[in-house]
Amino acid sequence: MRGARRMVAGLKPVRVPEAPARAFRDLWPGDAGRGHRLLRGECEVAGTVRPLVTAEEGGQGWAEGSGSAPWRAAVHGFAWLRDLRALGTDGARLRARDLTTDWLSRGGTESIAAVPEVAGARLSAWLGHWDFLAATAEDSFRRALMVRLAQDARGLVATLPAEGRHRGSLAALKGALAAAVALGEEAWVARCLRVLPGEIDRQILPDGAHVERSPGQLLLAVQDLIEIRNLLHGSSLEAPPHLALALDRAAPALRLFRHGDGGLALFNGTRDDGAALVDLVLTQGQARGRAPLILAEAGFQRLQAGRTLIIADCGPPPEGRAAPGPAGLPRQADRFHHAGTLAFEMSVGRDRLIVNCGAVPAAEGPWRDALRATAAHSTLVLADTNSSELREEGLGRRPEAVEAERQEANGAQWLDASHDGYRRGFGALHRRRLYLSESGDDLRGEDSVEGENPPAYAVRFHLHPGVVASPQLEDNAVLLRLPSGASWRLRASRARLSVEDSVFMAGEPRRTSQVVLSAEAGTPSVQWALSRVNQSGPAATDD
Repeated sequence: MRGARRMVAGLKPVRVPEAPARAFRDLWPGDAGRGHRLLRGECEVAGTVRPLVTAEEGGQGWAEGSGSAPWRAAVHGFAWLRDLRALGTDGARLRARDLTTDWLSRGGTESIAAVPEVAGARLSAWLGHWDFLAATAEDSFRRALMVRLAQDARGLVATLPAEGRHRGSLAALKGALAAAVALGEEAWVARCLRVLPGEIDRQILPDGAHVERSPGQLLLAVQDLIEIRNLLHGSSLEAPPHLALALDRAAPALRLFRHGDGGLALFNGTRDDGAALVDLVLTQGQARGRAPLILAEAGFQRLQAGRTLIIADCGPPPEGRAAPGPAGLPRQADRFHHAGTLAFEMSVGRDRLIVNCGAVPAAEGPWRDALRATAAHSTLVLADTNSSELREEGLGRRPEAVEAERQEANGAQWLDASHDGYRRGFGALHRRRLYLSESGDDLRGEDSVEGENPPAYAVRFHLHPGVVASPQLEDNAVLLRLPSGASWRLRASRARLSVEDSVFMAGEPRRTSQVVLSAEAGTPSVQWALSRVNQSGPAATDD
C-alpha cells in the first residue's frame, strides 16, 4: 500500500508557487559559536566537528563517508541554518546560500537526504528560515529551492505514517505538514492531520516521557509539538485534542529531568543545551504543573529533600528490533539508548555533584559507544561488562525485568531498585538501595550483586567538572568540594575507594574525576554514604 502511494505521488503534478504561501519563523535560538565555525568550513553536530565546505572549495561534506550517519543526517537536514542565522550578518546569509546551492546540485541525490526524518527536518529548516535564507535571494535560487521543497514534500507525505518508532518520525510529520501548508496542498494537510493523533500516541508515553526514554529527545519532541500547534493555529486549522493533551503531559515530565541549574540530566544521549532553552520551551509550551516524582512508564524517579536532588533511571530500555535503518540510520526507539540502567545523578542547589558522562551521538562508533557504556554512568559495572549489549542499530541483550519500589516517611525517602541485565552470562541481579534523609544532607546507598559467586565489580560515581575531589585514604573516603564552597564526604565499606580520571561530554569536552568503589569477587554488596560536611568542622579541610 505504501509503495502504491509513492508511485501515485510520483505521477501527480505539484503546483510550485514562487514563495511559501505562509510566513514561517523558527522559534529556537541558534549558536553563534557554531555559526562562526560554519564560516570557517566546519560543522558541529552534538559535539562532533567535521568539514563542511562547497565543492568549489574542495568539500565532500554531503557524500557518504564524510561523517557518521547521525552527523550526515543533521547536515542534510539543514540544522546548521539556525546557527548561521544566529550570527545575523550578510556573510552568514551568503554562506547559507552557497552551501544550499551546493547541496541542491550535489548533495540532494545522496540516499540519506531522502530518509523521512532527514527530509522532514530539511523542509522545516528551509521554511523556518525562509526570510534569512531565500527572501532576498535571486529568483533562480528561490525557484530551485521551491521546486526541491515541493518534490521532497510530495515524497514525504506519501510515506506517512513513518515506519520508525522514534522522534525522527515526528520530525518527518512536522516537515510534511509545514510544506503542505506552504504549498497550499489541502489534501496533504488533511493526510497529515489524520496521521498526527496516532503519531503523538506513539511518541509520548502516558506519563509524558518520550518513547526513547531520553530527556534530550523529550525536549526536541516538545519543540516539535509546539511548532505543529503554532503552525495549525497560524493557518486557522483545528488541532486535534491529542496535541494539547500531549503537551500537558510532556511539560511536567520534562521538569522531572531538570537539575537545580535548570539543565537536563544526562541520560540516553542527552547533552546539556542549557537552562535558557528549557525555559523557553516550557514557556512556549504554556506548560503547567510541577515536576512529578515518578514517571511510571518510562521508569525514572526523582528524590528531593532540602537542596538535594536525585534523578535515577529505574526503567527498562525501550523495545527495539536489531535491524539497520535506511542510509545507516537506526529506526527503533533504542537506537541511541545507553547501558546505564540504575544510574543516578545528584545536584545540590545549583551545583551538580554526581553525573553521567554525557554523549556524542554524532561521533563515529567507538567513541560514541564508549559514552553509551555502563562504565560511563554512575552505577554498578559487573566484570567490566555492559548491562545492555551495545550495537550500531540499538541494543542487543538488555535488562528485561527492572523493578523499583519507593517509600517515604517524615520527609525521608527510600528507593529499592533492581535489574536483571546480568542474568545472562552471570546469573546475577544488580540491586541498588538509596536512602535520602529528610534534610537532604545524607544520602546512603547499597549496591549488591545477587547471585552465586559474583565476579569482581565496580560502583562508579562520575563527578561534575566543577567538583574537586580530595582522597582521604586512611578513612576509605573522599572529600568533594562544590563550586559553591559546600563540601560533601563520600565513604565506603566492603570496597576499595579510588579517584580516577573521567570525562564530561555534556557540551564542550571537559576533564573530570570519578570515585570508584572496587569490590573483589565474592563480595555480595558494597555500602556507601554521601553526607554534607559541617564547614566549621575538621573534615572540611583537605588534611
